Amino acid sequence: MGFITSKGLFEKALKEGYAVGAFNVNNMEIVQGITEAVKEKNAPLILQVSAGARKYAKHAYLVHLIQAAMEDTILDIVLHLDHGEDFEICKACIDGGFTSVMIDGSQHPLQENIRLTKQVVDYAHPKGVVVEAELGRLKGVEDNISVSEKEAILTDPDEAVELVKETGCDSLAIAIGTSHGAYKFSGEPKLYFDRLKEIEDKLPGFPLVLHGASSVLPELVRICNEHGGKLPGTRGVPEDAITKAAGMNVCKVNIDTDLRLAMTAMIREEFDKNPENFDPRKYLAPAREAIKNVVSHKLDILGCANKA
Repeated sequence: MGFITSKGLFEKALKEGYAVGAFNVNNMEIVQGITEAVKEKNAPLILQVSAGARKYAKHAYLVHLIQAAMEDTILDIVLHLDHGEDFEICKACIDGGFTSVMIDGSQHPLQENIRLTKQVVDYAHPKGVVVEAELGRLKGVEDNISVSEKEAILTDPDEAVELVKETGCDSLAIAIGTSHGAYKFSGEPKLYFDRLKEIEDKLPGFPLVLHGASSVLPELVRICNEHGGKLPGTRGVPEDAITKAAGMNVCKVNIDTDLRLAMTAMIREEFDKNPENFDPRKYLAPAREAIKNVVSHKLDILGCANKA
């Protein structure tokens, strides 16, 4: 069994008006929780690996864990690099079995972003690998990416057209108000759907991607805080906003923070209630189940259940 690309998944999502969930993975329990939920929901699936995940778990371990999940569940899975910061990491992932890579040139001026993205596209496409680009900057923190609220820039629609035309990228991550991490909004949550519509109009039928789209589910935050955590004032993206974006040209939605919260909440609760427990299987099993439940819920929000 081999990994698939996202090309067919995005075509179907755009046609039918839903988004595919792209879930970040770091270890076996996360992979298992996600894939078990997706199998039950009969949904399409993108599993993505960040630079931090590759550093933590190593490339080979993550690839083989996901291959094992495919063998166990008989799912078709896209293996995607999330936030590749340079050509070298994209090349390593392409050569190492990934079928989709993201080159994040959003921190560069437009022409440098175009040059870097095209370099990756020119290497990836002959090998059958698809490329996600990014334009506009999200506030927040993810791995080693830190962008202040002041620096956050909404995607310029005309620049989006130029980048897509000049690079031949297969999808584009845009900035319309989402952000990385658990503290996404200081005031009322707001996504700029007028900006999304402008980009759609200038790039009709082109797959768009939403990063920083976790909802930071209050119940998980509550469990964390009740069992020794310190997560005051967290704020995520409202789920009705995600559903609305998924009904437009957003056909890939990234989810990471909610998975981390689910795992941490259950482990904290288990340690607090059963301090004598030192068996990792007994605290990782409920964490895995919590991830499965969160993913199952997210698939409904994205509208992609029974779309595989």
